[in-house]
Amino acid sequence: MNTDFAQEWLMAWNSHDLNKIMEHYSEKIDFVSPIIQKMGINAEGKISNKSDLKDYFSKALQKYPDLHFELYHELKGSHSIVLFYRSVNNSFSAEYMELNNEGKVSKVRAHYKIQ
Repeated sequence: MNTDFAQEWLMAWNSHDLNKIMEHYSEKIDFVSPIIQKMGINAEGKISNKSDLKDYFSKALQKYPDLHFELYHELKGSHSIVLFYRSVNNSFSAEYMELNNEGKVSKVRAHYKIQ
C-alpha cells in the first residue's frame, strides 16, 4: 500500500497541475536528473532552487503533454522514499527522495531506464 504522499504526488503529476506538483517540494531543493541534461536545462543535470525547479517542470509538461505516471512500488526509508514508476515514453523510472521535517521533498535523485 502506498503512502498518502506517494498517491498525492502521483495524482499531482498526472493532473499536470504545476501548482499541485510544486506543493510537494521544499524551497531548498537538491534535484538531479539526466532529463535536466537531456532537455538542455544545464550540463550538470542539477537544480538547486524551487523557482528553477518550477521552470523545469513547466518545460517538461509542455514537452511531454501525454505524460502519465503509473506507480509500481514505493520503498520507504528513514526520512526518504524511492518511487518506482512507469514514466515518459513508457520508460521505467525511480526517484530517491529525501523529505524534510515538513514532509516536503528536499533532495531528489532521478533514474531512468535507457532505451
